[in-house]
Amino acid sequence: MSILIDEKTKVIVQGITGRDGSFHAIKMKEYGTNVVAGVTPGKGGMDVDGIPVFNSVEETLSFEPDASIIFVPAKFAPDAAYEAIDNGIKLVVIISEGIPVKDMRKLVKYARCKGTRLIGPNCPGLISPGKAKLGILPSSIFTEGSIGVVSRSGTLTYEIVSHITRAGMGESTCVGIGGDPVKDTNFIDVLEMFEKDEETRGVVMIGEIGGTDEQDAARYIREKMKKPVVAFIAGKTAPPGKRMGHAGAIITGSEGTAEEKIRILEENGIRVASEPQEVVELLKEKL
Repeated sequence: MSILIDEKTKVIVQGITGRDGSFHAIKMKEYGTNVVAGVTPGKGGMDVDGIPVFNSVEETLSFEPDASIIFVPAKFAPDAAYEAIDNGIKLVVIISEGIPVKDMRKLVKYARCKGTRLIGPNCPGLISPGKAKLGILPSSIFTEGSIGVVSRSGTLTYEIVSHITRAGMGESTCVGIGGDPVKDTNFIDVLEMFEKDEETRGVVMIGEIGGTDEQDAARYIREKMKKPVVAFIAGKTAPPGKRMGHAGAIITGSEGTAEEKIRILEENGIRVASEPQEVVELLKEKL
């Protein structure tokens, strides 16, 4: 099993004729993802490596798409997501970075009303190794296995996954939820899915400074999860009031610091690695 996507998931790519959209659409197709169509207004009738391109999401509905991935500039990305939602697509991954918070608040509320799950924005997407990839993650570092990974940070995900893969554990599904302050899918949502997934034996949660998502997840893990969870928190040396990388990675007061997050995780029985490579050792102790 896997969560959210598998080899049967039918995917469309919005913004497929752009530089990033075309590059990653081809990479996803090469990985084995069932990419059935692309969408770029005004480019209907073209194809990208054999993937047919249409002017609208509505024109792709004969393919019965399950998911959409959005490679559209931030200015137009919310409209692309609304289009996917209005056409009944239940999983929408937004790679785009720089979408205003006020626009995301409206979009998240609308998606939830319509029963669509959003991943992102400003995220690398997700992958179920050996089944499907819906994003920009480097597929070569992933292998089929039993460790679920959920992360706010793309590059840290890649580093920690490489350690998990080299240790021979492999991954069931890896989900990059994105580093923006407003998003639909959060740590708890993904942790709940991993807890129910028969293939996942253990979970790695990769967090960073800013907000309270990790603290909320710590309490959820203690109360609801039976599977072992280990964590890594980035940003121990980040100064207060200065944004570090992601829009959501900013310390305000004391609740968003790495130290505070680590303390609450450990108080709730969750081991926290001090270095990325230590994640594997903590997993081995738990499994």
